Amino acid sequence: MPLPPTGDTIAAVATAPGTGAVGIVRVSGPAAYAVADRLFRPHRGPPPSRRRAGRVVFGSIVDARHQDELVDEALLLTFRAPHSYTGQDVVEFQTHGGPAVLRSVLDLCLHAGARMAGPGEYTLRAFLGGRIDLAQAESVLALVEAQSDGARRNAALGLSRALGERLDAIQSDLTEAYAALQAGLDYPEEGVPEAELDVPLARALERVEALLATAEAGRIGVHGARLALLGRPNAGKSSLLNALLGFERSIVSDVPGTTRDYLEAPLALDGVPLTAIDTAGIRSADDAVEASGVALAERIADASDLCLLLVDRSRPLDPEVQGLRTRLSAARTLVVASKADLPAAWDEAELDAVAVSAHSGEGLEALRAAIRRRLLGDAAASELWISNQRHAEALVSVRHHLQDARGAPPDLASLELQDALEALGRITGRTEVAEETLAAIFASFCVGK
Repeated sequence: MPLPPTGDTIAAVATAPGTGAVGIVRVSGPAAYAVADRLFRPHRGPPPSRRRAGRVVFGSIVDARHQDELVDEALLLTFRAPHSYTGQDVVEFQTHGGPAVLRSVLDLCLHAGARMAGPGEYTLRAFLGGRIDLAQAESVLALVEAQSDGARRNAALGLSRALGERLDAIQSDLTEAYAALQAGLDYPEEGVPEAELDVPLARALERVEALLATAEAGRIGVHGARLALLGRPNAGKSSLLNALLGFERSIVSDVPGTTRDYLEAPLALDGVPLTAIDTAGIRSADDAVEASGVALAERIADASDLCLLLVDRSRPLDPEVQGLRTRLSAARTLVVASKADLPAAWDEAELDAVAVSAHSGEGLEALRAAIRRRLLGDAAASELWISNQRHAEALVSVRHHLQDARGAPPDLASLELQDALEALGRITGRTEVAEETLAAIFASFCVGK
């Protein structure tokens, strides 16, 4: 898929579809001011092309094809290259946000010489013009698509070049080692000292590993995690779900087997999106419907990122609970000692459990913290997560080349470091990135961004 041309003038609606108080039509390219002169009439002063950039101008948008018929009153924002988002001349028309108004203004821009922008063309021009690197461009998309505070914070960090700065540090270490190796290989007769690679390569590998350690947290922070509530009937699963949500979502009853199907509810935990799933109580069941619910609960457990195994602390431990605990993955299971407000029949330390009372709220904060630690691990306190699969794959490639370079003969180590630098550059776009890759990245953007 070829990239679109970048030397012409493009226009698009930059606000979301639908009705709103304000709508924006953005124009970028060499003829942006000519387009503005054609359809915007300032209420005072000269036309847009004769004004200083960086100003907000109040005026009217008119249709010159119909004796300057009034389309809408508007604000015009003006930017001159290279001091704009795209690095080109840019004008933005801020109008009332009705769909008919925005369609009319866009149509006038196209009639005045602009062409309709495709998805992501503005950000593509910003990248190709050197205004942002590729990682920042992808952070723009992540910020637009963020569905949680965690995803928003991470995207904002990427946009601020926090990721780029860490990649710069890795590149500096690799470049230092590569340059030293090449000096020895290219000028052997000059008696260049043998390159000392251990320190910069170890440092680079440590930094790569630190970033990759956040990849799972990044996936969960952006896409969310599935949290399954499991346990025997009347273990308190529905009550705990309601307590975590802060409102009554699931039916609570003393009658065993009340939940025969499963129930999903969205839950945000410290900015991380979760889907909490209340499942049927797990026990041997003669009833076909209940047995089907139990089987479904077990399948949900297998497909979840984390299982909360609820065990009623007010009743003696059941051998079936121990069997269920053994069957579940220890790495993906957190034992919860429920009904902690009642007299205890056993100590939570026996199962390394978190004691919680859905009735009184005791232990809920500790449980939330334990869930977050179990899902995010050491990355829970990290300020930046690798949430982009393309970035994670490139870093895995860098790690592989670094590991192969350590201890290799100088000529082979040099080739490995060259490949590592190339893989690292694919994240930021500093090395050549295939047009097909760029087209696929920017095609996922919305039109107008």
